[in-house]
Amino acid sequence: MNLERLSGRKIAVLMGGSSPEREISLMSGTTVLAALEALGVVTLRVDTADSLWWQQLKGCELAFNCLHGAGGEDGVVQGALETLGVPYTGSGVLGSALAMDKLMSKRLWQGLGIATADFAELTADSDWQAIIDRLGSTFVKPANGGSSIGMARAADAEALSAAWQEAAQYGDAVIAERFIEGEEFTVAILDQRALPAIKLETDNEFYDYQAKYFSDATRYLCPCGLSAKEEAEMSALALEAFTSLGCKGWGRVDFMRDVEGELWVLEVNTVPGMTSHSLVPMAAQALDINLEELVGRIALLGMGGG
Repeated sequence: MNLERLSGRKIAVLMGGSSPEREISLMSGTTVLAALEALGVVTLRVDTADSLWWQQLKGCELAFNCLHGAGGEDGVVQGALETLGVPYTGSGVLGSALAMDKLMSKRLWQGLGIATADFAELTADSDWQAIIDRLGSTFVKPANGGSSIGMARAADAEALSAAWQEAAQYGDAVIAERFIEGEEFTVAILDQRALPAIKLETDNEFYDYQAKYFSDATRYLCPCGLSAKEEAEMSALALEAFTSLGCKGWGRVDFMRDVEGELWVLEVNTVPGMTSHSLVPMAAQALDINLEELVGRIALLGMGGG
């Protein structure tokens, strides 16, 4: 891609919003703004928490979406931009909505035979003990959230009920997913290509909000230690999971690899973080794609190739 085509173009960076992931979105948006400015882009910072934010997009050739969570990653802002006729980065309405909804994406993957951990939807009427009997130890999380907000591990009925109450503060739909003992990996996608896999290691109980965005003790291994064959299998599964939801442009697919070496898809992120601790820039750097080039490529994809 010829990044010089971006020079002088007017691009709005959507950030902030009103989801629980607002803080991270502002960090991502600030990073993307600086990268675009380094490419000679005329930038506009747009916080969608502002009233009538869409009126600021007049004359913009692209909306670079850095909104994480509800309202920005679930098809809502994508639908608004479609109505306004403003091109935007990342997946469309359907792909965004499916990927954001962990219950729907996992149901779809099960139907397609894509390996994903068994799960249950939690409600106030759930039989907590029956779910523990079926799934064993679980991870509980909002079905339409991200950044590990509201996530907790539950190994018995009492803990499961408490975890549901916590997760339900971040949305009506809550999911319990069978806990998989093993190693956590992530694979970034850029223009229908899988970037090098990253292995995540943390001393926390799991890769939580603190470990993702603020801890300097979290370890990111790239190369990830897999054989060439194993990484190729993970890359192929990442692309399959990503495209099965109708996602496009760029994103990230998270995995667990159990103690027997089997891969399990956790979720697809259609607007991954772009902070100093973020994984997509890290994977791109492994291919000598610096931050400015990465941001430029994503922008040109949003413009239909530039």
